[in-house]
Amino acid sequence: MEKILRIDVGAEGGPRATESPLGEYAGLGGRALTSAIVSKEVPPLSHPLGAGNKLVIAPGLLSGTTAAMSGRMSVGAKSPLTGGIKEANSGGQPSQVLARLGYAAIVLEGRPRDDTLYKVFINKDGINITADNSLKTLGNYDLVEKIKDEYGDKVACISIGPAGEMKMSAASVAFTDMEQRPTRHAGRGGMGAVMGSKNIKVIVLDDSGMKMRSPKDPKAFKEAGKKWVEGLRKHPVTGEGLPAYGTNVLTNVINEAGAYPTNNFLLGRFEGCSAISGETQAETEKARGGLATHGCHRGCIIKCSGIYVDKDGNYVTKQPEYETVWAHGGNCGINDLDVIAMIDRLDDDFGLDTIEMGATIAVAMEAGLAKFGDGQAAINLVKEVGKGTHLGRILGNGAAVTGRVFGVERVPVVKGQAMPAYDPRAVQGIGVTYATSPMGADHTAGYAVATNILGIGGKVDPMKPEGQVDLSRNLQIATAALDSTGMCVFVAFAMLDQPDTFQALIDMINGFYGMSLTETDVNELGKAVLKQERDFNRNAGFTAGHDRLPEFFKSQALPPHNVVFNVKDEDLDQVFNW
Repeated sequence: MEKILRIDVGAEGGPRATESPLGEYAGLGGRALTSAIVSKEVPPLSHPLGAGNKLVIAPGLLSGTTAAMSGRMSVGAKSPLTGGIKEANSGGQPSQVLARLGYAAIVLEGRPRDDTLYKVFINKDGINITADNSLKTLGNYDLVEKIKDEYGDKVACISIGPAGEMKMSAASVAFTDMEQRPTRHAGRGGMGAVMGSKNIKVIVLDDSGMKMRSPKDPKAFKEAGKKWVEGLRKHPVTGEGLPAYGTNVLTNVINEAGAYPTNNFLLGRFEGCSAISGETQAETEKARGGLATHGCHRGCIIKCSGIYVDKDGNYVTKQPEYETVWAHGGNCGINDLDVIAMIDRLDDDFGLDTIEMGATIAVAMEAGLAKFGDGQAAINLVKEVGKGTHLGRILGNGAAVTGRVFGVERVPVVKGQAMPAYDPRAVQGIGVTYATSPMGADHTAGYAVATNILGIGGKVDPMKPEGQVDLSRNLQIATAALDSTGMCVFVAFAMLDQPDTFQALIDMINGFYGMSLTETDVNELGKAVLKQERDFNRNAGFTAGHDRLPEFFKSQALPPHNVVFNVKDEDLDQVFNW
């Protein structure tokens, strides 16, 4: 990974590809690289869908190697949803493939000269960019089938659906899984809209003839990799809970804690919770002939995904994740897994962030467009987005826009981005992360739920303000560094509880690159990434006032514990004072 591929979509005669060495970006990967390029090369006041913005797609430092769990991809740009810097993260095959092809990043830049749609093909022999308007308006599933017919069943795809073409702020970038299904998404922040603004429909990757990336010190890398795998397998979350029930194992846990946002963040518990829990989901999948344990890319050993099939055993979608089950389930008052799976399929096909869309549908229900619990109405609303009707375009631009259009007060967003599946009144640490992360409301930016609820990495009372700022700060720093390695965020569970597992990751990086990084160095990388992101947002017009939760979280008590968010504003302003 010693070069950057840049595609100028506004070049005379059509998009033009050039390759350049990493230069000043040497030593960076994943989020560290996307945020560095966006921070340095994108004017903070530029329009997110204009010529000044750039879409950066970057595998992590260890992607394309034999390191387990190293297949995450970062996608960065100025966000059309938040107006600030953004990194969205995805699993799937493309990260490993792009890294083995030797690219540290793909950068889409410039403004198209017309409305021609393009596909990009990359293999060991180079890059081919072709105009192909036959791809217009295709859903991700039909698109990938068409690509397979042309390029075979060994390629990996990065693509957008109709939502991205229509430049909706909830649009995602899709990544194919091991079965070449477009089920993994860089969902947050409208990265699909930025890709759509560049008129690139799909990037096809073929690493045939390419070998695994080779470490500088094979022995040290191999030994560290073995300890890494052992650490992940012995931890109860990464070695037992996630493989057995997927991320949806959290549904019963968060519901019992009274932190499960229900009916558009009105309540903290959902009566229909057991019908959509991870345990019920796994039983359903097994009984129908699906899979409850499955990896999203080669090299995954946690295997928190699965295959969801209908009552006749026909494939519907990948196993809906916890966030998706909550967003289209409890948050909308829906307790039907088949309905949730169908909406998940539609979101993936249209290219939409399931968190943003679930929050948006709940806000629409609050506005009276449908009743809470009406699954068919929810499906119909998502289909409006796919068709691009007037209503669909409102919904496709997210919860904040929908709330403004329909006059809803209770709109759970920060910096324009919808909150995920943890109510910050009952998990105050995640509330600090939602409020202060440069990314907008994002649980993965600093997953305080681990410590607040699960007791991983210590214990901080979830409903008291004490200790939450320090907890969120430390997790945001660690996460920014972890997002740069290409590692799945779920490895953090084992790293927080097992210092030797954290050290194994550092040793893998050192063994691969011939470096001598320490824990302090990793910490400093995380701080540097966050500083770049904060500086970009400040120059884009963000102030301390943007690092706040919506007012209703402070004034409306959440049942069953009847608590409000009570971390003080002046304390929120101390998160980045390290």
